[in-house]
Amino acid sequence: MAGPSSPPSVSSSVTETEPYDEKNGMRSSPEGSFVNLKAPDEMDIGELGEDVERMELLPPTDDEKPQPTPDTSTRTAIIWMVVNTLATIGIVFTNKAIFSDPSLKLAQLTFAAFHFFITWLTLFTLSRPRFAMFVPKRVAIKQIIPLAIAMSLNVILPNLSLAFSTVTFYQVARILLTPVVALMNFVLYKATLPRNAIFALVPACLGVGMVSYYDSLPSADANVKTTSGLGVIFAMTGIFASSLYTVWIASYHKKLQMNSMQLLFNQAPLASFMLLYVIPFVDTFPTWTQVHVSRWIMILMSGFFACIINMSQFFIIAQTGPVSSTVVGHVKTCSIVALGWITSGRAVGDKSVIGVFIAIGGIIT
Repeated sequence: MAGPSSPPSVSSSVTETEPYDEKNGMRSSPEGSFVNLKAPDEMDIGELGEDVERMELLPPTDDEKPQPTPDTSTRTAIIWMVVNTLATIGIVFTNKAIFSDPSLKLAQLTFAAFHFFITWLTLFTLSRPRFAMFVPKRVAIKQIIPLAIAMSLNVILPNLSLAFSTVTFYQVARILLTPVVALMNFVLYKATLPRNAIFALVPACLGVGMVSYYDSLPSADANVKTTSGLGVIFAMTGIFASSLYTVWIASYHKKLQMNSMQLLFNQAPLASFMLLYVIPFVDTFPTWTQVHVSRWIMILMSGFFACIINMSQFFIIAQTGPVSSTVVGHVKTCSIVALGWITSGRAVGDKSVIGVFIAIGGIIT
């Protein structure tokens, strides 16, 4: 399912790349601050989102390749943006449908391992000479074990949040990634945000708090979907795990001298392999022969969406840059929240809608 510098995982929400400062080992912004305000989709590739959107492309080395005309490049970029947005929306609601099945809700580690494999397969394909999107680089396993563990938690905890929450709460809660990453960077690296950015984070946090409260209240209407206490707990722990993973990514970039795709190419198979040792003790498996064929189709669709998100994100960053990626992230956040609200059964006058607008307004302004 699907993943700050922000993710898509395989978490359902999906992090656009920003210029990477090799000297300081952190992302830089035009104002000189360590991070720009980003939509939650930019923080976590959901599932893949958190990792996918952290990826950076190596500079092209083949000067002989003909450059596309501006019109062609713009048209191609718009197509990939639309594809990325639709795939992200698709993966969130597909994963939610999968997790609504009680027999699959508690098989989270197996699901994450499947998505990590899809991530690795996509990267392996894009690294082949036919595509040459990046040059694979190997690293000692012991060096990236902590990052692989963080990557796993970055995917599993948000997916558990999605399983026990409404789609609206799940997506709005991801907005907290930005302030938590800012706090972690301040505590660990003494990095600061511009005052205007800090002011923008206040309504975002307030809005998330309002949605958390009203969305978790029991409803007399059985048709109205609500968020359970477990959903809130998984959301908050997932935000902490995703934020820590985001902060570590910058450190590992500098430490290993690898870009995001090279790093993820090493992480994904290791994370998947490590989960195999834990799955038998943690996951509750359904009777596989009794799983309806529609669920199997959804699982395959989820993997397909994850692959499309990976591929499209590369092309978006390569052809448009991080600013356009940020705009796409905002569009995805607003679309998922709106569709989640429509499917939740809540009335337009529900009080939590105020929190939704305040939180989204905080990340867009």
